[in-house]
Amino acid sequence: MICKRLILLALALVVVIATGSSPADLDGTLRAALAGRGITELEPAPTISLAKVELGRSLFFDPILSGNRDVSCATCHHPTLHTSDGLPLSIGVGGSGLGRDRQLGEGRSFIPRNAPALFHLGDQSLSSMFWDGRVSRNAAGTFITPAGEVLPAGIDSILAAQAMFPVTSRDEMRGFPGDTDLTGRANEIAVFSDYDFEGIWNALWERLMNVDAYRERFEVAFPELTIEKMGFEYAANAIAAFEATAFTLTDSPWDRYLNGRDEALTEGAKRGALLFYGKAGCANCHMGSLMTDQTHHNVGVPPLGPGKLGGLIDSGRGLLTMNEGDRFAFRTPPLRNVAVTGPWMHNGAYQRLEDAVAHMLDPETALHRYDPQQLPAGLQPTVRLEEAMIDTVLATLDPLLWTPVELSEPEFDDLMSFLAALTSPSTVDLVRAIPDEVPSRLTVER
Repeated sequence: MICKRLILLALALVVVIATGSSPADLDGTLRAALAGRGITELEPAPTISLAKVELGRSLFFDPILSGNRDVSCATCHHPTLHTSDGLPLSIGVGGSGLGRDRQLGEGRSFIPRNAPALFHLGDQSLSSMFWDGRVSRNAAGTFITPAGEVLPAGIDSILAAQAMFPVTSRDEMRGFPGDTDLTGRANEIAVFSDYDFEGIWNALWERLMNVDAYRERFEVAFPELTIEKMGFEYAANAIAAFEATAFTLTDSPWDRYLNGRDEALTEGAKRGALLFYGKAGCANCHMGSLMTDQTHHNVGVPPLGPGKLGGLIDSGRGLLTMNEGDRFAFRTPPLRNVAVTGPWMHNGAYQRLEDAVAHMLDPETALHRYDPQQLPAGLQPTVRLEEAMIDTVLATLDPLLWTPVELSEPEFDDLMSFLAALTSPSTVDLVRAIPDEVPSRLTVER
């Protein structure tokens, strides 16, 4: 018994030496830091009717929403790939395969940006969507989107507003004039101009209404309305209902710690949390319970990919605002489940989370030293690392990142331990979200 007590005393002494304080002091310091920043538990999944969620699940996995009937929402946001696709830049219409095995179709291009994960997007605090924030909600609750005044009334959340737009993107889901679907039929969704949102949505709604099973499911999911009073916005509402229900996970070690269970985090993860909210400066942008300020920052990511809106590079938020100061600025991503949702950055530039974190601690050095060989072969030639381009990117680097942060190796390891603690164990079992079949009878990607 004496020997056992001595061992426990020695272990406690090691903790005190390593952290500079006792475990109780460490928890007290961390909880005080969290209280000072208003960090609380996340909202649980919203309560939504099963009929609406099940309708949304079918729509999410059904290729009927793509012009060529060859991709679905799940192609780039698959449950078995942690609601993303495992690729730096996604491959939309005309591609084949799933995840890292997916290949470009002949004459097709990569989608210019990384497919973000879908966790906790039903949270009521969210006010912007997409890497450039082109869908947002102002203080009055009005949705601001590329569709402007033609956005239909009846959209019930910002997540539903977001779901209106991937189907309008040619590279992602809509396709191009002259495309044919899997049965050789002409792609009637592709004939509309890029900004004829009403035409695209109405054509997709007509497709859905030509499937008897979908008509029946919409009637059950929205009993307060007749089919004649509905449009594609109700498909978006259902997709959002499914995403908010299926991908809200609140059982990570960090969630359990926020629920008052000190033992849920390792000592290293607790030290890492203090670094995250302190010396490392991560919480300057990854703030709040969702770990995002929902604003846009240029963090010096190496430019790569096909460019955006016909350009050779992707200038991010600057393409929307035409403000020089917004060039290369992208939305701060939420960090829940970040350890399993790579590749990281808006263009998937980093294949390892450790490298992405190291970049954030010293963006200028990381940009100069970036190795394109970590990318798939097809993307390596698209990386722009000439000195003139590097200077252009760094010209609008966010001032928050001007001064490098120096962490010791043990501190860096602690920070990584904290980020790992944001992972819900439920992320390994999302296959349950995949339906056996969809009303169109098209193939469900598994």
